[in-house]
Amino acid sequence: MQTEALKTLVMDTLEELKARDVAQLDVASLTSVTDTMIVASGTSSRHIGALAESVVEKVKEAGCRPLGIEGHQGSDWVLVDLGDLVVHVMLPETRQLYDLERLWSDLPSDGVSVEGALGEVRG
Repeated sequence: MQTEALKTLVMDTLEELKARDVAQLDVASLTSVTDTMIVASGTSSRHIGALAESVVEKVKEAGCRPLGIEGHQGSDWVLVDLGDLVVHVMLPETRQLYDLERLWSDLPSDGVSVEGALGEVRG
């Protein structure tokens, strides 16, 4: 499945189940792990589980298999790894604490990858 079609499917699925504050982050120039992150909030742990489960179900129906799912029903953060696209669904408090949008926007964008920047810090 093409990345743009996958993004649209995920965004539509999250919207359909009333995810809140959905944000799309282009991180392709910052890391080799993924190209896009979608971050969304749910209203409760149960809502977060339903959002993540629905995303997994819809992408499977479209012929795409998730590479991994971290977190579970009752969690305050569930991550769905779709390869070129990673979906984070969190409680608002968890999202505020980890502030992924700021974290990824504060990284250097001068062509140095996250892995390269970490290597420089470690070395």
